[in-house]
Amino acid sequence: MEQFLINNPWVIWLAILWTLPWKGVALWKSARNGQKIWFVVLLILNTLAILEILYIFVFGRKKKEIIQQQ
Repeated sequence: MEQFLINNPWVIWLAILWTLPWKGVALWKSARNGQKIWFVVLLILNTLAILEILYIFVFGRKKKEIIQQQ
């Protein structure tokens, strides 16, 4: 795997370009929602945007948004 990454540095750049916008939106939403623990977790963990996407669409929703949909 390491040899593949050494021979193909574009894969690393692709992962960075994929992760950065998701991480930015997730960090912004967690800060706006006042969720400090989520902010720290999202800042520290690197999950190739899986956790960030879950936060944005599942865990980061405000309670008002959930109530209005019902």
